[in-house]
Amino acid sequence: MHIPAITGSGVFTPENVITNAELVTAFNGYADLYNAENAQAIAAGKMAAKEYSSEDFIVKASGIYQRFVMDKSGVLDPTVMHPLLRQRSDEEPSVMAEMGVSAANKALDMAGKTARDVGLVICAASNMERAYPALAIEIQELLGVEGFAFDMNVACSSATFGIQAAADMVRSGSVKSALVINPEICSAHLEWRDRDCHFIFGDVATATLIERREAAKGPSFEIRSTRCATQFSNNIRNNNGYLRRSRPAGMADRRDMQFMQNGRKVFKEVLPLVSAHMAAHLGDAGVQSGDLKRLWLHQANKTMNDFIGRKVLGRTPAPEEQPNILQDYANTSSAGSIIAFSKHSSDMVPGDLGIICSFGAGYSVGSVLVERHG
Repeated sequence: MHIPAITGSGVFTPENVITNAELVTAFNGYADLYNAENAQAIAAGKMAAKEYSSEDFIVKASGIYQRFVMDKSGVLDPTVMHPLLRQRSDEEPSVMAEMGVSAANKALDMAGKTARDVGLVICAASNMERAYPALAIEIQELLGVEGFAFDMNVACSSATFGIQAAADMVRSGSVKSALVINPEICSAHLEWRDRDCHFIFGDVATATLIERREAAKGPSFEIRSTRCATQFSNNIRNNNGYLRRSRPAGMADRRDMQFMQNGRKVFKEVLPLVSAHMAAHLGDAGVQSGDLKRLWLHQANKTMNDFIGRKVLGRTPAPEEQPNILQDYANTSSAGSIIAFSKHSSDMVPGDLGIICSFGAGYSVGSVLVERHG
């Protein structure tokens, strides 16, 4: 048996930024168009008028101030309200693979390794841009990795579930090292025309290199233990898929074909689920909450993270103990906790403990307990 460790991490950040002010202007422009087009039905009480959004509403609801996106022109056009991405030929690298390769190379550079040192690629994300061939295999080809690759989708928990799978294989000896890559184009499955959620998501890609601890060329984070759990719920759902055209009215502009969430139920059900999951994980690992130097949580909502942090630590965490990045990146699905880890872990010293935790649709929860070495 071998000891797995995270020896490198990387973040690809798109160039385009959408501020809350820009987003509100676009949404309110769409609301004006919608209300004018349906003025008679609204006046007759047959339809409800679209309410305006506001910067204050967005910050209060989420703690988000901006988000990075692969395209902002379509999102900010009130007549479009979704990203506009160039159609690529089958001979070109796909956009998700290109994002993933960038993040992977950063992780490899940090670890002082090359693609020749990698035996497995896992592409773990909440949405894949095609059914097959696997994005992971395309990334493997673009990087020049020998070995094997596969895709995973556990929605917002995809990264931590992928890390558990990779760590288990490194521990057992079936692979020496693995890249877990999380390219998330969340802007493409967000319903930008829905006031309740139009501000939630952004785009990014992250990567972690997991290998045997003794192979580390520099500082590393030993993966002390992992824990994953799932519990079925419809409260976060996206009904889009390849069977869509086979069903009556399947091609219609249906609201349920994009991101949908019953926010109140999610808060009520997910918060105790995640808090109990983390407490049990730490307890079984023999770790007291006071032993933790840092919590890298899923970046979906500041209120949720504040609640979980208090539950886990038994007090209000200091900002450096529970770093948030969603104010800049918004919710980036599975990548959020890895962005927080990548950007807020270099100051830790040997022996420091931290826990990476992500949670979301499914419901799903994945946590990774790590200890700094080197």
